[in-house]
Parts: sequence; structure tokens; C-alpha cells
Amino acid sequence: MFKKALVFMVGLALVLSMVNIGISADPPPAMNPKVKATLDSAKAAIKKVSAENVKKAIDSKEKAIILDVRDGGEFAAGHLPGAINISRGTLEFVVFGKIPDQNAKIYVYCKTAARSALATKTLNDLGYKNAVLMDAPYENWVKAGYPVER
Repeated sequence: MFKKALVFMVGLALVLSMVNIGISADPPPAMNPKVKATLDSAKAAIKKVSAENVKKAIDSKEKAIILDVRDGGEFAAGHLPGAINISRGTLEFVVFGKIPDQNAKIYVYCKTAARSALATKTLNDLGYKNAVLMDAPYENWVKAGYPVER
């Protein structure tokens, strides 16, 4: 009985994690030409910095907000030190409550730099003057050996 329950739970966890990946992952920009054009347009309109520059800002304790726009499960699995999480899907609705200072320096990132590019453009459009994109996938941050919080 215990073995069957264990197998069921492991299988359920696997299925749920696969569903979560499918729901929360950024679509590949090349998947659809319109999506790629939208991302290219957003990236052309915003300021961008490297992951190395964000690491230096964190190390130097720069007064800045690190904003993770991935979904909550992705954030919980690991994020940049001191980051706050506002899912891209709710950004416009909650950002003013979580980041009231529209002059704050904000480094925005996500899994692939796609959602974060759109989020950075949205933040700029909403009046956040110093929102910049970390123009690198989260995976590059991890591969570089930079710190991650869980």
C-alpha cells in the first residue's frame, strides 16, 4: 500500500512539475515572428545591462531593486540575492504598491530575458525612469557561479 502511494505521489509531482514548466516558461522568441518583433521592439526601447553589471551592483550594495518577473514557483526555486518577485502577469496591477518610488533603480530579470524585456518596457511606460533589463537568462547567472537565494 505504501509503495503504491509513494509511486503515485512521485508521478503526480513529476506531472505537476512538467505542467508548471510549460505554464511558466517563456515562449521561445523565434517561435512566432510577431512575438519576436514585439520583443525586439521592447529591447530596442529600453536600457540593458549585463548579468556581470547586476552582480557588481549587488556586491557594491548599490541602492537598487532586483525585480524577478518570473512566476512564484520559479522564484521559489531560486532567485538573485535580495530580489523581489512580481510575476509579469500581474506587474501593472501591483507594482505601484510594491515599488512606490518611480525614480528607484530597478534591475529586471526572468528566465530568458523575454518577459523581463516586456516588463522593463512596461515599467518605463508606467513612469519608472530607471528600470533596466538584465539582458541575460537566469541560467547564465547560475552558470557563472553567482549567488542564488532560495
